[in-house]
Amino acid sequence: MKTLKLILYPTLVLGFILLSQSIFVVSEKERAVKLRFGEIIEADVRPGLHFKLPIINTVRKFDARILTLDAAPQSYLTSEKKALTVDSFVKWRVSDVVKYFTTTGGDEERLRRLLIQRVDAGLRNEFGTRTVKEVVSGQRDELMDKLATHLNLIAKDELGVEVIDLRVKKIDLPPEVSESVFNRMRTERERLAKELRAQGNEVAEKIRATADKDKTIILASAYREAEEIKGSGDAEATSTYANAYSKDPEFYDFTRSLKAYESTFESKSDILLINPDSDFFKYLDDSKAQNK
Repeated sequence: MKTLKLILYPTLVLGFILLSQSIFVVSEKERAVKLRFGEIIEADVRPGLHFKLPIINTVRKFDARILTLDAAPQSYLTSEKKALTVDSFVKWRVSDVVKYFTTTGGDEERLRRLLIQRVDAGLRNEFGTRTVKEVVSGQRDELMDKLATHLNLIAKDELGVEVIDLRVKKIDLPPEVSESVFNRMRTERERLAKELRAQGNEVAEKIRATADKDKTIILASAYREAEEIKGSGDAEATSTYANAYSKDPEFYDFTRSLKAYESTFESKSDILLINPDSDFFKYLDDSKAQNK
């Protein structure tokens, strides 16, 4: 019995170890290949539970999800020979497991280096045929779509991966160029501001000139109407006075003399040298007034 236990227990343990080494699981998030002494004997193993021969067979698994490759910022020249610092990223996933394993040995870091080289070459070629304006604004989406399509064909053929998307996160000018570009932009904006201010001043001068002209016309018209009204009033007053004085000329002479006395003797310091018998004092002399 003791001998049987000594044989049975090691056998069970060995059997369990062999069984665990013979079973492997591929999840839905993975792609896998089965190897026999390093040679692929089953490509793209389906998700699920599978068996293999211990020691003879090995299994390599790869992430089947969409992964992001964030490239380091690189400097590219445009068709105008202006340098731009471009920060980009790539969305990719394994499409051909056999080619991916054959090319990279299943090393994701090696794949990243190879893919970055191709992205860098594609961006350099495309940027070299476009101006800064086309790259930054007008043709940016078209550029990215065209480059992603071209890169996808190369990546599938050479690396066994599919490029889902290629995008530029940021485009900057190099630090040594940014200051001069900023100064040019500031100068241009200042020139435009001066031009707009000059146009505004011109319009303002026209408005002021029109307002001054209208003011002069309005004042002249008002003055003319005032003078006409005043002249009409004076004529009417003169006519009224004439009608009144024609009825009693003596009363007219009397009122005129009173006005003359009032204006003449307005100041106490005034001195008037005149003959007492003058007609000027006739209304102050009782005898003359009675004779009249």
